[in-house]
Amino acid sequence: MSLYAECFKALAPEILIVSTALLMLLMDASLLRRRAIASRAALSAVIACLGCALAMAWLALVPCSAHVAMLAITPLTQWIKMPLLLLTMFAAALSWNQRFTRHVGEYFALLLLGASGLMLLVSSDNLLMIFLALELLSLSLYSLAAFDKGSLASSEAALKYLLFGGVSAAFTLFGISLIYGIAGDTQLDAIAAALAGHRPEPLFYVALVMTLVGFAFKLAAAPFHLWAPDVYEGAPTPVAAFIASGSKVASFFVLARLLLTAFQDGRGAVWPGEYLPGWAPVLATLAVLSMVAGNVAAIVQSNVKRLLACSAIAHAGYALLALLAAPAQALSPLLYYTITYAFTVLGAFAVVGVVEAGGRGSAMAQFGGLSRRAPVMSFCMLVFMLSLAGIPPTAGFLGKYYIFLALIQSGHYVLAVVATLYVAVAIYYYFKIVRSMFIREETVTAPLATTFGLRLALGVTGLLTLVIGIYPEPFLQLARTSLVR
Repeated sequence: MSLYAECFKALAPEILIVSTALLMLLMDASLLRRRAIASRAALSAVIACLGCALAMAWLALVPCSAHVAMLAITPLTQWIKMPLLLLTMFAAALSWNQRFTRHVGEYFALLLLGASGLMLLVSSDNLLMIFLALELLSLSLYSLAAFDKGSLASSEAALKYLLFGGVSAAFTLFGISLIYGIAGDTQLDAIAAALAGHRPEPLFYVALVMTLVGFAFKLAAAPFHLWAPDVYEGAPTPVAAFIASGSKVASFFVLARLLLTAFQDGRGAVWPGEYLPGWAPVLATLAVLSMVAGNVAAIVQSNVKRLLACSAIAHAGYALLALLAAPAQALSPLLYYTITYAFTVLGAFAVVGVVEAGGRGSAMAQFGGLSRRAPVMSFCMLVFMLSLAGIPPTAGFLGKYYIFLALIQSGHYVLAVVATLYVAVAIYYYFKIVRSMFIREETVTAPLATTFGLRLALGVTGLLTLVIGIYPEPFLQLARTSLVR
């Protein structure tokens, strides 16, 4: 097979997504410009979903394993791209009946370009490619957050997101330059080989901290989380859902590859009674700070979108704990947790979007008596809240169980106990939403409008949250098979 044919085979899903984005811009600028905004949005959402479906079909039918330029295409990265594309389809479905912008083609094109950034990110095995993919994703998200030009909150959210993101990108780039100076290469395997068998020099720890600062921003891990509540509240709800779901999965995966591959000899230790400098103590600190800051801040929230943002900070802490387990046990629980969390939180944002459109806000009061207006949707929201709280038989319970089990097997008993205590705290604020929906009196009587795409997204995410929680073995087996191939 020629080099060009190999490149095309490896990058075909990304090419399909980018081609769909360009086709959408062309159609919206020519054929659809004179149609009503609702019609343009519906057709654009369908085209975006078809493009993602074609890319998923290619991934399923044409297995590929190759190293192309700065990308490593493996069964694992191919498998990770599937849920990322599915999350993008759901985000497009949530935008089916959007009314916040006239620039429909540009909106869906940016959504797909962000998805291509996610796909390139999980395939990257070079620090420069990781940075470029992160920036492609970030620039798309900054623009999407500002798309509601009639809302000052949207403009404020995008500006804060851009400023925080620019500073974090600078930290990441400085860290990468220092790592290149130490290792003499930017390939992850080459960095690992250069550091193997040598005690890391002090400059390595500076580079490590600077790189982790950039990733902590993307993950909304404390103390680099201050942007999250304002962005989640101010951005259009489908955009907030995409930020909370797809970007988290890809960022956690590439962070795991970076730490467990390139920096494996700089791990350090945070065992009870033992401390060695490295990235493990830094991650432990970030995880505990995130659990404390996220859960405490969520308790006092009266806006559901801000509550979900604060809970995302806490969930970033739980997910970071998975990386502290033994290297052979870290990746599987991390992937299970982040992917199931992504589908759950996207479903929760779908419900918030419906309530927001019908009641003109996302305050907790808008959910009063929702079960009497929309019983099926309220049941879906109940499932999502149970999963986020980690209550069986949902996927969120097993996600936390696998992480805590990996911590205990690795000897991190104190961290497992601390995490369990904050899970109990989280139950309180998630059930504030449940109580508002099922117990409080109905405060808003405006009709709730739903589209086919939104109902489909709600149904699939709710079903996945329950099915994976009750019968997780096929999902886990698929992940294990991808890990070992």
